[in-house]
Amino acid sequence: MAEDSSVIELPEGQFLFSGSLILEGKKHVTIKGQGIDKTILSFKDQKEGAEGIRVANCENITIEDLSIEDAAGDNIKVTDTDGITFRRVKSAWTGEVSEENGAYGLYPVICKNVLIEECIVIGASDAGVYVGQSEGVIIRNNEVYWNVAGIESENSENVEIYDNVAYHNTGGILVFDLPGLTRYGKNIKVYNNKVYENNFENFAPAGNIVGVVPKGTGMIILATEGVELYDNEITDNKTIGIAIISYELVAAISGETSEEADGVGSAQTVNNNYKQDKNYNPYPRKIYTHDNRIESSYWLPALNNDFGKLFVFNFGFSLPDIAWDGIRSEAYLSDDGSINEEYRICIQEEESVKTTDLDAANDFDNLKSYPEIFNCKL
Repeated sequence: MAEDSSVIELPEGQFLFSGSLILEGKKHVTIKGQGIDKTILSFKDQKEGAEGIRVANCENITIEDLSIEDAAGDNIKVTDTDGITFRRVKSAWTGEVSEENGAYGLYPVICKNVLIEECIVIGASDAGVYVGQSEGVIIRNNEVYWNVAGIESENSENVEIYDNVAYHNTGGILVFDLPGLTRYGKNIKVYNNKVYENNFENFAPAGNIVGVVPKGTGMIILATEGVELYDNEITDNKTIGIAIISYELVAAISGETSEEADGVGSAQTVNNNYKQDKNYNPYPRKIYTHDNRIESSYWLPALNNDFGKLFVFNFGFSLPDIAWDGIRSEAYLSDDGSINEEYRICIQEEESVKTTDLDAANDFDNLKSYPEIFNCKL
């Protein structure tokens, strides 16, 4: 019943809801509580709807100064909205971490002009802070822990992710491009983040694409274009600091299964028919990492995943900090034999940062550490 330009102010206290709260077709509405831990909306006994709060087809919406807990699916989902701000919002699934938790904490998808700042997200079985198929995104000054993925940008354009703290997730920060969606991602900057001790068990439901993220991952760049990572502190992630991979590797790891994700929510699954999307490019392109602090005090990776076993077999106790799967597009080389500039992966880090080309397409036969092809700038 809110009119355009309304402020919906919620009092201090804990409030229990059995169904989703929905805001649709409104402009310039603010939903605000009395503080991140003072106004708490709980959906623990939800019986109707998947989301806690759902916002759709709106303009210039702000949600701030409240907590939202235990929705059956996503805690807050926003779709088809131009101008959405999450400010000082806490999203959590309480109790023991479980694959039955909802997929996403804060979940704007198919939106423009997204701002997520000073939020805390805990316990998402996919991604805590997530933005998908959106344009014009800022994710800053957030704290994320005990999620499968702390922060994820998926198929989004003109994204900045900075000044966040991601720890005790399975993977800290993910930048993905997936097939079969409404748009593709590019022009993404990830900088000044602290990404450490992301060694939490992967509790994604069967079939979810983040289920392939190995425990102990700092950052993953998957099949997207135009990503710059710099001035980040990426420390004590057991398996890998930064992984740069293709969708071909994801499809191979997932095998022949293309099952629907279990549970309630919006999680993306692995699509083994990705080649049917003729506009999708499954390879990472124009990736530039530089001036990051990447180190780990761990001698061994997590060994409950294929990546960890691969690294131990090939590297022993001298694990790589940045790894590219090495799976190359047919267009990787130009006609003259030089690397196609569209497919450049450039790494400018301290000498102590160990880089590797895994050559995964050829069973790691030509695996190389410190490959010269990374010695470039974008």
